Amino acid sequence: MKLVTFAVKTPLGDFYRLGALVGAQLDRIIDLNTAYTWLLNEQKEAQPEKLADVLCPADMRGFIEMGPRALEAGHDVLEAFAKHGFEAITYSQRQCIFASSAASLTCPLPNPNSLRDFLAFEVHTKSGFDRRKEPMPEAWYKIPVYYKGNHRGLIGPEEPVLWPHFTRKLDYELELACIVGKESRNLPIEEAQQAIFGYTILNDISARDIQAEEMRCRLGPAKAKDFGSVIGPWIVTADEIPDPRNLTMTARVNGEVWSQGNSGTSHWTFEQMLSHVSMDETLYPSDILGSGTVGNGCGLELDRWIQPGDVIELEISGLGVLRNTIGSPHQAEHHNSPWQEFIHQKLASKTSPGK
Repeated sequence: MKLVTFAVKTPLGDFYRLGALVGAQLDRIIDLNTAYTWLLNEQKEAQPEKLADVLCPADMRGFIEMGPRALEAGHDVLEAFAKHGFEAITYSQRQCIFASSAASLTCPLPNPNSLRDFLAFEVHTKSGFDRRKEPMPEAWYKIPVYYKGNHRGLIGPEEPVLWPHFTRKLDYELELACIVGKESRNLPIEEAQQAIFGYTILNDISARDIQAEEMRCRLGPAKAKDFGSVIGPWIVTADEIPDPRNLTMTARVNGEVWSQGNSGTSHWTFEQMLSHVSMDETLYPSDILGSGTVGNGCGLELDRWIQPGDVIELEISGLGVLRNTIGSPHQAEHHNSPWQEFIHQKLASKTSPGK
C-alpha cells in the first residue's frame, strides 16, 4: 500500500486523515478508516464505527502502532473497493474516496516517535573527511553511527522549505528512510526485516555553515538541521518493496539532475541499523531511521548550492517523487547573536564534513 496523510477542506477547517493511493495513475485516495467502517457495516457488524476506529485508525501513527491487524484491514478495504471499481461510495454521508486533485498530501507521518539519521554511505562519508584532509575513522566501519533529529519538525511534499535566517548555505540531502512497525529490543539482524513497516524518502535539509561550527565542538548537528526535515510523498509498506537494496535514487534541482545513486551502495543495511539501535534500547512503532546521504547526494559534495526559489525533487524508485520549493531567507524577530555574526563574517565560505 502507498499510505498518505491528506487534508480535506471543510467549513470547519482542514481535516487530516489516513489514506491509501489507488488507481493506475494514483489519482484516487481512499479514506481507510471511513472505508473500513463501510465494509464492516456491509458485513453486518453491530458497531462498525467503534470497531473501525480500533482496527483501522484514522491517523498514520495509530495505524502503524496497530500493526498487522491494521495492514490486514487496509488490504481488505482495497480488495473490496477494487470490486466496485473504486466508485464514489459514502458511509453515513462521509466520503470514502477522494480525487487526488480535491485533497492535498501533507507530511505522511507528522508525529513519529523519534527520528534517527545514520551515516551509512561510504562515498558520502569519505568525501567529508577528504575535504578536511583527515583519514576515515576506523570506528565508522565497526558501528553504524547516527544522530537524533527533531521528530516534531517534519514537513511534507509541496510544502515550502524554511530558509533559516541564521544560515547562508542551505543544502539538500538525498536519503532513504524506513519506518519501524514493531516494538523491538535486542533485535537480531536476521529478524530485523520483520520490524520494518515501510519506506519513504527523506530530505535531510542542512545549514552547512552552522553545521561546521557545531561539529567542530564534537557535538551536533542540531541547529543545522532541527528547523525542518522533509519526508514523503507517501509511505510504501514493506511488502511492496521486495529489494530495498536496489532502489535508484535521484535528485533534481529545477529539473536538472544533480545527484544519482543506488540504495544498495550503503555500507550499512537497515537490518544492521535496527539491530544496533535496539541493543538494550527499545524501538517503537513509528520510529524513523534515515539511511544518511547517498554518495554525491548533496550540494556540499558537488560544490553546487541551492538558492531561494529552487524546486528540489528527490525520487527513489517505487517511492515516488518528493518535491519542495526552497523559501527565501526570512527576517528574524530578534537581532543576530554574536555567534551568528561570527559565523556569517568568518565562515560563510566554509562548509562542514556533512552527514
